[in-house]
Amino acid sequence: MQKRSNKYYLTLSLKEYANGDTEPAKELGIQFDNHDEIFNIIEKIKDKNIFEDPNEATQFALGLKLFSEVKLKNRKNPLFEELNEVFPIFMKKLKSL
Repeated sequence: MQKRSNKYYLTLSLKEYANGDTEPAKELGIQFDNHDEIFNIIEKIKDKNIFEDPNEATQFALGLKLFSEVKLKNRKNPLFEELNEVFPIFMKKLKSL
């Protein structure tokens, strides 16, 4: 039986280049599944006040959830070998804050 997961669609738009140009515009949209409700995770991270800037809390939470779900689905991939040992420690530390 397959585990149920939340289904998301994320749009990333490049609004302005470092040199100030706004063209050519770029946009990427991806669909993905995640076992967590990411909006709740974002709010929890913001509530912890780990970062001074709430936007950084959102970036962190979103990046972490995207990364960790891929890592979880590919846990046997040699790329994640070293992380498999330390990532649970990191997650416990984050949850304890």
